[in-house]
Amino acid sequence: MIPVTRLDGSVMVVNDDQIAWIETRPDTVISMMNGETLLVRETPDVLVERARVFRRSLQQRALHLAHAASQAAGEGS
Repeated sequence: MIPVTRLDGSVMVVNDDQIAWIETRPDTVISMMNGETLLVRETPDVLVERARVFRRSLQQRALHLAHAASQAAGEGS
């Protein structure tokens, strides 16, 4: 999930798994998998970076949970 700013300044959060593509013409247009489009203030590079950071945070959380589970399993032995 990444925050985006519509052209009117309102902020919404978008499920980055549902983004089909992002283009600039000249405003940034996010095309969603369901056919909807969003006009946003962010550049494609900013949106890609936000998605990358979000996905990295998910991976780090999963690794942390896996480590905690293995520690707990080791303590019970």
